[in-house]
Amino acid sequence: MADKMVDRIRAMGLNNKIEWYPVISTEWPGELRFYEVNKVLFHGKSEYQEFLKDEFVYQEMLTHLPLYSIPNPKKRHSSVEQIDICELDQMVIDVYKQFFPEIAVGCDDPRVNVYINDGVAFLKAIPEGTYDAIVLDAFECVATAIELANKDFLESVARALYPGGVMFAPADSFWLDNFTQEDTIAECRQIFKVSEIYLVGMIGFMLCSSDGPTIDFEKLVNPLDTKNNGVTKGPPKFYDSQIHAAAFCLPSFAKKVGSAKF
Repeated sequence: MADKMVDRIRAMGLNNKIEWYPVISTEWPGELRFYEVNKVLFHGKSEYQEFLKDEFVYQEMLTHLPLYSIPNPKKRHSSVEQIDICELDQMVIDVYKQFFPEIAVGCDDPRVNVYINDGVAFLKAIPEGTYDAIVLDAFECVATAIELANKDFLESVARALYPGGVMFAPADSFWLDNFTQEDTIAECRQIFKVSEIYLVGMIGFMLCSSDGPTIDFEKLVNPLDTKNNGVTKGPPKFYDSQIHAAAFCLPSFAKKVGSAKF
């Protein structure tokens, strides 16, 4: 049925000289989405994945919210001393630099080190207590990211954090009938001192802090400085102090899903 609908919509687009990009979601059975295409900047398939454009909402809420919750880490914003990026796929870096320079601008900063490596092996080799914060930009249900959700790797993350350091990662969607990250969240609450969840639209995010000073993620420790935007051209487009507070206002069903196994 979905394939026939794709052909029908594409035919309509050809008649009107409009190109449509179909997405048949395996996570949302029965759902089919179409996106009107104005211009294709790049399309390619690397050894690991295909490339799609990510929105600023996802990026800002994955990074700014947790980083404004911890006190003056030396690898954050204006106080940053060092950022290590571990990316499995060289093509990701190349495409972002070419087509999304406003996002990839940080890669050229002398404080940034880019490693093309497997994230699991990279973190296991990191000395204990190295990082203030670790961002895991991967979903459990994505093929090459499955290993990032197991207990051994999460213990490596906790070991690599300094006391009171934080780890944050996407946690899939609470709207799915089979919430794939529920077991991972339960695992995190056994490994980390504090584990919290927050929602941004359809996507859930997970926050964890290591042993050390207790982190209250809902409390804004470092308020947004709109006069200091670092290497970016302006302040965040989505994140602010009000959004920070609102992200932790979970609907009742999400609270039940998030605490079912804890």
